[in-house]
Amino acid sequence: MQPNLHDADRLRWLEQQVHLLQTGRLEALDIEHLTEELEAEMGNERRELYRRLRILIGHLLNWHYQPEQRSSSWAGTIRAQRKDILKLLKGSPSLKRFIEEEIREAHQDAVDLASFETGIDTANFPADCPYSVDDLLDANYWP
Repeated sequence: MQPNLHDADRLRWLEQQVHLLQTGRLEALDIEHLTEELEAEMGNERRELYRRLRILIGHLLNWHYQPEQRSSSWAGTIRAQRKDILKLLKGSPSLKRFIEEEIREAHQDAVDLASFETGIDTANFPADCPYSVDDLLDANYWP
């Protein structure tokens, strides 16, 4: 059995599906794989939010718990993550409904990151994220 185009050449399959949509040939669409791809893309958006929050929270913890080690590198990472999160939320405003959950999910991994980078034991960091959504996204907030 020969693999279908979706499995053999994903880019070509995507091009084909776009062409079918553009030409109104809806009956020829690969609905099963299109549904899978759209569901996967929704997950990708949330994973991107999670990854950026993990890095942002981790670096804010670094900044907060090791003030003597503050660097332009940490500041740059914090600024970049804030801008990227805001851009992500602007492009997909419905992600805002998941942000609290993603902060909770990202916090422990952010603690692990901060502990690794600073050498501070994870037990010395708060069990829950000490930063509100507003704190995290406020360019003027520096703990």
